[in-house]
Amino acid sequence: MKKYFQFAGNDLSASIVVLLVALPLCLGVALGSGAPLFSGIIAGIVGGIVVGILSGSNLSVSGPAAGLTVIVAAGILKLQVFEAFLLAVVIAGVLQILLGYAKAGVIGDYIPNSVIKGMLAAIGLILILKQFPHLIGYDADFEGDETFLQSDTHNTFSELFQLSGYLTTTAIVVGIVSLLILVFFETGMVKKNRVLKMIPSPLIVVIVGVILNEICASLYPAFVLEPKHLVSLPVAKDAKSFLSFFTFPDFSFLKNKDVWIVGFTLAIVASLETLLGIEAVDKLDPLKRVTPTNRELKAQGVGNIVSGLLGGIPITSVVVRSSANVSAGGKSKLSTIFHGILLLLFVVFIPILLNKIPLSALAAVLIFTGYKLAKVSLFKEFYQKGWDQFIPFVATIVAILFTDLLIGIIIGILVGLFFMVRSNFRSAVMVVHDQNNYLIRLRKDVSFLNKPIVKAKLETVPENAYVLIDTTRADFIDKDVIEEINNFLVHAHLKNIRVELKKSHNKPMHSLLQNPKIVSL
Repeated sequence: MKKYFQFAGNDLSASIVVLLVALPLCLGVALGSGAPLFSGIIAGIVGGIVVGILSGSNLSVSGPAAGLTVIVAAGILKLQVFEAFLLAVVIAGVLQILLGYAKAGVIGDYIPNSVIKGMLAAIGLILILKQFPHLIGYDADFEGDETFLQSDTHNTFSELFQLSGYLTTTAIVVGIVSLLILVFFETGMVKKNRVLKMIPSPLIVVIVGVILNEICASLYPAFVLEPKHLVSLPVAKDAKSFLSFFTFPDFSFLKNKDVWIVGFTLAIVASLETLLGIEAVDKLDPLKRVTPTNRELKAQGVGNIVSGLLGGIPITSVVVRSSANVSAGGKSKLSTIFHGILLLLFVVFIPILLNKIPLSALAAVLIFTGYKLAKVSLFKEFYQKGWDQFIPFVATIVAILFTDLLIGIIIGILVGLFFMVRSNFRSAVMVVHDQNNYLIRLRKDVSFLNKPIVKAKLETVPENAYVLIDTTRADFIDKDVIEEINNFLVHAHLKNIRVELKKSHNKPMHSLLQNPKIVSL
């Protein structure tokens, strides 16, 4: 535990940034899911404290995820009763724990690096595109929405063409000032100053945003931001009304098969999102620490059980919050735990103050986070790595932008798989020749996918040629390929082609080249 507290200063500073990013997202995801607003806050608190303590990740931050919004909304609609949905969340948590013990966390290891980096860049672009309307005062879509098709009947791009009629002067001023503050805190002058570099720039952004709006309220009432442009947190009048925000699952729905179906769906999707998030955060970690994925599934499972029991929506590891944690200088899991504790304290003691924060100020923080995830240098880096890395990277970005996170990742993996097969297809068969002397070397695993190239190469061998077929480096040769070579051998004499075979005596190739005219070297 001592190793965590040595970074307590950095982690406390980072936790404030994560809190400011998480607060509107918790409310936005709950709103977009059709769940009570406070259920998003409960999920954020549980994701910070419970999952933060149990997780093996140093930088991942968990909470309600935008990627689950559609599934949560569909689940609530299907079950009709919110208490039944909470039971499904508890069931999902139990299933996640079982997945952890079944070592299902290994799935994350099979996701290509180009796809993970593409996911990070896509989320960065989504943050910029989705938060820009909030930056200038157009808050029709809920905070934290990451899907292409929005609940306000627009999509990510068409929304941008609606802005001209909804410009809010004060929101624009707050947004621009907030961005300037964030840029200023990235300058060398600030980073060299011992005091300034310890101050979380998003905290300054929020304070300045609140002050600017309060000045308008006092001096220019016509320009004050309306409540719809501010954070909207449920406020309890007393302890009794605060406790009324909590809802508990109804276990009488255990016999309802739809509850189990929703729970199973939540468990699978939440686990996949968590594994993707963990892989992405580990790539961002400056110290390159590796998160134990099976332990993470168990931690997420316990988190979802607790969240469901208290009235919260499902939680996963969330890339946006985690990347904000990394960029804010978080060093250990204490930043995650601190953010959960602060969220709890702020909601209990100062909800009225939180409701004075302009959404445009928080949008500036998210846009700046998005810029750090989707820097031009990242695109240049993958372009220099070659098309087999660049195209899956770009395909993942485009797919996520026009669909959602999971579908985009699947498309990115399929594109990456195509290039992997293509690379193996080309490297499995090597042909070199000098005048009429040909070497055909089979390497690694030669599958049926290599049959066309083997056939094409053999057909190009001219008359009176000498061919050496080397199979010593092949671990496996598919029978279709063997048959194709045997067909060539049977008819080679018609073109006066002399063929020799070099094969390893320790690797029998079934019936390969049993023609007595062939010499085995």
